[in-house]
Amino acid sequence: MKHLYLFLLLMLTIGTTNGQDDLLSLLGNDEPTIYSYASFKTNRVINLHSLENTAAGVLDFKISHRFGTIDGGVGELFGLDYSTMHLGFDYGISDLLSVGIGRGSYQKTYDSFLKYKFLRQSTGAKNMPITAALLLTAAVQTQTWPISTVSHPFSDRMYYTGQLILGRKFSERLSLQLSPTVVQRNYVTTEGEKNMVFALGTAGRFKLSNRVAINAEYIYLLPNQVSSDIKNSLSIGFDIETGGHVFQLHFTNSTSMIEKGFVAETTNSWADGGIHFGFNISRVFTVVNKNKG
Repeated sequence: MKHLYLFLLLMLTIGTTNGQDDLLSLLGNDEPTIYSYASFKTNRVINLHSLENTAAGVLDFKISHRFGTIDGGVGELFGLDYSTMHLGFDYGISDLLSVGIGRGSYQKTYDSFLKYKFLRQSTGAKNMPITAALLLTAAVQTQTWPISTVSHPFSDRMYYTGQLILGRKFSERLSLQLSPTVVQRNYVTTEGEKNMVFALGTAGRFKLSNRVAINAEYIYLLPNQVSSDIKNSLSIGFDIETGGHVFQLHFTNSTSMIEKGFVAETTNSWADGGIHFGFNISRVFTVVNKNKG
């Protein structure tokens, strides 16, 4: 009986302690970690990858178009007579890790990427002022080489990109990010060009309403790396959410929709009317329900 009384006393003590802990938790002593979300509407700003990742178990199907430049005038319907297209599939392995593949008509290029978010902006028990992610990409262009006496090994077709994405959601309306970038080009056409190109991307989003936001991005190329006809990429556009889809309508001087192209191969200039109207359409599908018990 003495042992039974001791056991009951111990259970009562534990129950009382747990009750006190629950009460303290309700009073706010057990502070949770609150993570920032929806810094950008999708995992792209316009061309650049954004702070956001594809959610775990979700497949994001993207269709991207860039029409011809508006300096073609009425005769070419301000560029609408021509278009460049890219199809992509992004998949969230987890909420922090996503992968993707794609194919673009520009230089008939196949591409892939891996993106890992290693810091998440948060407040509460864990206070982190920024979100940070690492992006690694590879691409191979498959178009026929121009007629030349030069023999090209397959490695000349390969391109690689490394990018660090750093950003912060400052308020419900404003998000900003920086994207230090390096592009490795295995083949360049002139001796004055560098195989490895360094650039700094900047981007921002301002939310106009619950379904509409304005986005902008600018990619600055460090000097003396590329030929003189290569320009810095500048893009401005709108995100429009319609439930299951996100439409991104924009203007840009870049034709390519992957890093090796819009970072290191943009030849058009806004000042000369070398502006493409374009759009991205994003449609997500839940392939694996990660939250299912």
